[in-house]
Amino acid sequence: MQTIAVQIKDSYVQNFMSYVNNHSENITISKDKNLEQDPYFYERQKELHQIKNDIDNGKVEMVSHEKVWGNIKNHLKTIENR
Repeated sequence: MQTIAVQIKDSYVQNFMSYVNNHSENITISKDKNLEQDPYFYERQKELHQIKNDIDNGKVEMVSHEKVWGNIKNHLKTIENR
């Protein structure tokens, strides 16, 4: 069995569901919980995997938590001293 994603025009959903019901011995429909919570889940997942690969390959530098907050604190000090 294979799993595929199908996009259906709103105006065609009823026809599609009729087709599925007529062929229910060969088709199973289930909702993807990831897509219910975030319609862009798989795009975001792909992007995060690419970012991780870029970090692992040295294309992107990972900055430490301490360095980020240090930069923020320094920036706030410069704003306060104006």
